[in-house]
Amino acid sequence: MERTPRRVIRTEADIDSRSTQNRNLIDIFNAALAAVDPYHAVSSAMKIENSRLHVAGAAYDLDAFNRIIVVGAGKATARMALAAEDALGSRISEGLIIVKEGHTSLLRTIKQAEASHPVPNEAGVEGTKRVLDMVRLADEKTLVICLLSGGASALLVAPVNGVTLAEKQEVTTLLLKAGASINELNAVRKHLSAVKGGRFAKTGCPAQIVTMILSDVIGDKLDVIASGPTARDSTTFADAVSVIGKYGLKEKMPARLMAFLARGVDGQEPETVKSGDSCLHKTRNVIIGGITQALSAASEKARQLGFVPEVLTGELEGEARDAARFLAQTALRARELARQGERRCLLSGGETTVTVKGIGRGGRNQEFALAFALEIDGVDGIAMLSAGTDGTDGPTDAAGAVVDGSTAQQARSLGVHPETYLGNNDSYTFFNKLDALTGEHHHLITGPTGTNVMDIQIMLIERSG
Repeated sequence: MERTPRRVIRTEADIDSRSTQNRNLIDIFNAALAAVDPYHAVSSAMKIENSRLHVAGAAYDLDAFNRIIVVGAGKATARMALAAEDALGSRISEGLIIVKEGHTSLLRTIKQAEASHPVPNEAGVEGTKRVLDMVRLADEKTLVICLLSGGASALLVAPVNGVTLAEKQEVTTLLLKAGASINELNAVRKHLSAVKGGRFAKTGCPAQIVTMILSDVIGDKLDVIASGPTARDSTTFADAVSVIGKYGLKEKMPARLMAFLARGVDGQEPETVKSGDSCLHKTRNVIIGGITQALSAASEKARQLGFVPEVLTGELEGEARDAARFLAQTALRARELARQGERRCLLSGGETTVTVKGIGRGGRNQEFALAFALEIDGVDGIAMLSAGTDGTDGPTDAAGAVVDGSTAQQARSLGVHPETYLGNNDSYTFFNKLDALTGEHHHLITGPTGTNVMDIQIMLIERSG
């Protein structure tokens, strides 16, 4: 029996929402989260019958192993580990997972280390060292179950020799502020790491490794999720240098780090693990959940609530405000074409970026929501929720925000000018002030949800006349 039930999000917007639309948005969001609950994803993926572990078509004779260890990292990994414990019980010899601060669960055998995200810290380095020490002791009679979810790139951190944590922190911060995509960010991080880009699998050889993954990247690319610690890497040192050059950051990067990457390009430093490497022969990677399942469940919930649902995309990316403009125009066209009394729900998922030019505070979902509110300013019958499925949006306590056609006008009437806040990348302050002045709850504050499959946008459209 599951020891810690899945958390159903009960936000302030849920309890005393401004409208039925807001309650519908929350209900649809909850349905999406339930579909990608890490506990149930792992429980569904791994079955034990007659001392054999079955995972995605492969079978492992548990009696053939002297030790079973469970390791991993990510925002959703605690509930994944909970499921592994409930399935394997006393068969687990030991284990350790690294989670984002505040994202722990009640575990019996598997230990937990809390570390910082999205910029790595010393706790992540220490936790990763403990994980690697555990895995280095693995042999042919060891089964390593590796659990990965979004956030692991920052939590599972082991700088290569010659690169310091402070330098990796600087690289991460510069690339995030420049608006680099997760693919680009990870291409750089993999080449500065002793654990990413397949190097974790190399450390665990010759053990059998089964990696179960809750995907938080577009296209479920194994070498991008968590920076691919147990997968072959398709990027090179040259790609990493190219990303840094694309954003004009070569002169801002630590000189020693750039020198290391240059040596890598020249073949003087070992590349990440590529196809055909023998360390991958005993490694199996299995995607157990992602944005597709979340959007499908959201669509079904919308249908139950009386909306005609449509999934626009599960691969939304680019600048948050540009993506918001595109989706807002899509919603406006849908409203124009809708028949009187028709109710529609447009859904999207993915991961946008924010190029930080101001000095404000926010996250990509809050910036998305603010930009969307400006695009539908004064239009009745459109409401939108944009939120991170992990419950966090940037370095804030919010998951995202809920807006409609009255949001921008209401703010202006109170002396809070949305254009100014958007220009300063200060969406968090905007929604915070608006809520304080109105007593309403545009901010969506959920706390850690226990899962992480990128972001989701829910647009409800009603044509009343």
